Amino acid sequence: MEKNILKRIFFDNYNHWETFKKKHREKIRPVVLKEVEKFQGCGDMKNGFKLFVCEGCNDVHKVAFRCKGRFCTTCSIGESEEWSRLLTEDVLQVNHRHMIFTIDEGLREIFLLHRHLLKPLMDEAAKLITNFFQKKAKVTPGIISGLHTFGSRVNFNPHVHMLVTMGGITRKGKWKDYDYIPFQMLRKQWQTVVLKLIRRNLTKQEKRRVQPRLQKAFSENGEGFYVHAPKQKGKIKEQLRYIGRYIRRPAIGVNRIEAYDGQQVTFKYIDKTDGKEKHETLTVEAFISRLIRHIPDDQFKTIRHYGMYSRRSKRLSKKLLSKWQEGRRRWIIKVWKTIRRQTWRERVIAGGQKDPLICPHCNNYYVYQGEVCLENGQLEIKVALTKEARKYLERVIAYYTPIQKPQKREKEKGERPLSEKENENQLCLFNVS
Repeated sequence: MEKNILKRIFFDNYNHWETFKKKHREKIRPVVLKEVEKFQGCGDMKNGFKLFVCEGCNDVHKVAFRCKGRFCTTCSIGESEEWSRLLTEDVLQVNHRHMIFTIDEGLREIFLLHRHLLKPLMDEAAKLITNFFQKKAKVTPGIISGLHTFGSRVNFNPHVHMLVTMGGITRKGKWKDYDYIPFQMLRKQWQTVVLKLIRRNLTKQEKRRVQPRLQKAFSENGEGFYVHAPKQKGKIKEQLRYIGRYIRRPAIGVNRIEAYDGQQVTFKYIDKTDGKEKHETLTVEAFISRLIRHIPDDQFKTIRHYGMYSRRSKRLSKKLLSKWQEGRRRWIIKVWKTIRRQTWRERVIAGGQKDPLICPHCNNYYVYQGEVCLENGQLEIKVALTKEARKYLERVIAYYTPIQKPQKREKEKGERPLSEKENENQLCLFNVS
């Protein structure tokens, strides 16, 4: 299956997305329209690009800007990898557990219809763990929480993933290990917290409507809602990298989509009940409906930090622990290391691919010459390091801009706009140093 299979499903000649919009316009959230539009233009030269020219043979290499949207699978995977890499360098080098807090299946629709409950759901899960550590071990743990609204079948299934330090900082600024999780107690407490959360945030009329669901969720889950926190094996850094990627993963990877015939989509998933791989076929309309439910509301943060990792106390906690570790000679903080994001080129190389800035024709390096950005719907030159680069960028902008009437008159005289390949051929005039 090709890399852009999702784009084909949404925007091919069948115009499924346009049909879906016309049919469900009143029900689609504005943020969904915005994110899908960004996804459609991701990697399109018409939305801007950077220009590189080989210093040896003057070969042209244009790199289109990415949308960095919250729906784009290409951008999500890249951001997930980079976030997990930064995570391993930034958090404490101690054992962490990957904790999962789920809710009853009958309550999922409540959170779908009342999306404002999703942030309190994350807050309550973190509060439950923080209170447990403070009461039992007299420490404040570090928690990084991630919200998943999707299940393996891309259905709406809100649940909270948390990366929790097995231990925490005491009031005196010392580190103390603690690695005991009482699942039975936490399950019942989590059940109580979720049911109270729903009752506390709905109106009287809404509570009367969902009361049968709440009662059923309580009576049919005698042991409480599912809470899982397996012990991690292997090196700490590898644990953190894996959990980080999992927390930030998109609703569905393109590798899971197995077939698309223009009307139906088939994808594979792992059934959590028996652990077997299964397949599901949906109409394109049903598939799109499932996918767009998982686009977060505007400005909603699906990743949040609590305890020692919260913005308010992170710097102070690290400062106290750095002094403590010098005396104990137990290095859990990399205080000497500067953390920075990788460049596009570094991320490509780290992914095992060839250096994108080495010319495949002569093995010389591509040199940055300028860039074009989309401003108010029009392409504009933002940077041009040479006159030749500016002329080339102007020709490319003209190529991507619809022909106006004055240009038609030039065409009648026997002139015509240059094609993209012809534009590139004229770069032999470049004088790159």
